[in-house]
Amino acid sequence: MERFTISLDEDLAREFDALIAARGYSNRSEAVRDILRAQLETSRLAREEAGHCIANLSYVFNHHERELAERVTHDQHEHHDLCVATLHAHLDHDNCMESVILRGPIAEVRAFADALIAKPGIRHGALNLVTAEFGAQSHTHGHSHPHADGYAHPYPHGHYRPRS
Repeated sequence: MERFTISLDEDLAREFDALIAARGYSNRSEAVRDILRAQLETSRLAREEAGHCIANLSYVFNHHERELAERVTHDQHEHHDLCVATLHAHLDHDNCMESVILRGPIAEVRAFADALIAKPGIRHGALNLVTAEFGAQSHTHGHSHPHADGYAHPYPHGHYRPRS
């Protein structure tokens, strides 16, 4: 573990301590590490330096919108290599929210999310990306890996290593 020292003026230190307390950190070091990780992740994503990601795409839509749910489901099936799972929630009589877990190359995930959010009838869309390194790893699950669908899944069982 490497150590470093920073100096803060009293007002900034007081605000930082309030943030630490509000978020439940046990000490300043934990808070600084999380802030640094978040900034590094933001920087990586801005540069698209990382090749792959896991992501959550959430959006609200009116389920009465003509054939919108079918079009969205069709798009998810067309991109089954990116779409891991979908959660559908009924918000009220007219509106639903879906949250789609995605994984794959950052550019492809972003393009899929942008296209889906741009569909007429989709409102309040947001994408949250986390860079990750995927790869085949030597291990066993107690079951064989051949898939009944015959598809060569590019990311075996979602194994990933988050970047720190």
